[in-house]
Amino acid sequence: MNFKIVGSVIAAVAALVAQGAFAQASAPAGKARADVKAETAAASKKGELTKAGEGMPQEKAAAKSTKTRAERKAETAESVKKGDVLKAGEGMPQDKTAAKSTKARADVKAETADAAKKGQLIPPGEAPAGKK
Repeated sequence: MNFKIVGSVIAAVAALVAQGAFAQASAPAGKARADVKAETAAASKKGELTKAGEGMPQEKAAAKSTKTRAERKAETAESVKKGDVLKAGEGMPQDKTAAKSTKARADVKAETADAAKKGQLIPPGEAPAGKK
């Protein structure tokens, strides 16, 4: 028989035996599976278990809302009418007065062309540190 085959068989048997030994050693001492399941079920009923994906246990909210759903919906509708609520996908509200320019489009284009001729424009991708 080839030495490589015999060595492979011996290594496979050793791995299987070691796996069984480690499984027995890692079992909790003194507790049966049924005991652990019962403890977990009791903790779940009490709300003591950490939710999946959360690191630390979260405390439950102490107080519930004092408003009805209809009251909350009415307040939201009123805020939307006033313009206090942002539309989906929008960021912070922008100051609409600051965005208006006092120059005509042709004037801005002429100033940009003049700055390009004088070499005053920053090449693309080479903004000074801190500006983007």
